[in-house]
Amino acid sequence: MPDIARASRTLTMVTAWPPGFPGLGTTAERFANRVSTMSNGELNIRLLAAGELVPAFEIFDAVEAGTADLYHGAAYYWQGQHPAYSFFTSIPFGPTPIEYQAWLNFGGGQELLDELGEQFGLKHLIAGDTGVQMSGWYRHPLESVDDLKGLKIRFPGFAGQVLTRLGAVVVNLPATEVVTSLASGSLDGTDWVSPWPDRAMGLFRVAPYYYYPGYQEPSGLLDLGISLAVWNDLTEAQQAILRNAAQAETLETLAEYQIRNAQTLKTLVEEDGVEVRAWPEAMLDRFLEVSREVIAETADKDPLTGRIRESLAAFLEVSAPWSQISTEAFLVARQRRLAL
Repeated sequence: MPDIARASRTLTMVTAWPPGFPGLGTTAERFANRVSTMSNGELNIRLLAAGELVPAFEIFDAVEAGTADLYHGAAYYWQGQHPAYSFFTSIPFGPTPIEYQAWLNFGGGQELLDELGEQFGLKHLIAGDTGVQMSGWYRHPLESVDDLKGLKIRFPGFAGQVLTRLGAVVVNLPATEVVTSLASGSLDGTDWVSPWPDRAMGLFRVAPYYYYPGYQEPSGLLDLGISLAVWNDLTEAQQAILRNAAQAETLETLAEYQIRNAQTLKTLVEEDGVEVRAWPEAMLDRFLEVSREVIAETADKDPLTGRIRESLAAFLEVSAPWSQISTEAFLVARQRRLAL
């Protein structure tokens, strides 16, 4: 019997990333290709990078308004729309990637994210996670919290609010403007992600001091925002394809960042002359103290944000003790005892 022709559907996806940008841009491209393959061509995604239809920070509005069908970005970019969005990218000193996935899938996190998205006509899925990040590039070394005062720094999310309280002037810039701003001196420091995408962006050329640990982003969830009207119009099978493509991309992204970061860090240090510096313990203590203040005040802004914080805090209260005697204890034990 001849194959029955099936109608195909094309959705327009806008992203916050430059076209083909390693890690972030390629994650979006891979997700789009995965959906087409999994659906046997019945569901296709037309991908438009930042600036090709709308600027990077306008993709949320474009999907909400119906100009595009879905977007790929980072939820903390939308904290101006609702403070709860900051809880769905990363939290200073907060969940690791696996802890976030456990909370989202088994701790009520996805249901809360659904409730948040419904207010804006959106269905949210996690489609990628950069893993634990580095803590930023700076033009000059920093020795104490006082050194942050007056510095112009690009930092989104909770960490940006923390730095503001510590005296920095925090700005939010898309990727295309960060390097030129550092080179001109109109920016003193910036976060981005981790060695692999950071080197591709050229940050090491304009800000040679690279700080760790990435207290501000122990994970980096990537937000897939889908028009709720479009989502509801999809078949159950098509919805399942999007869910599973997003989950598969999250795992592949984590794996790719692990190896690419390791390879690139070696290049940054040995060939590019980057100075990798640890935050002084006193600065980390102060970052933690102010982070707690910012998170608590954010949670007090409205009932939904409060419930999201309470849910995540309750989850970590159960999860953290196991993490401490499993993953954390093992990594400490393994440091000087690699068996391979």
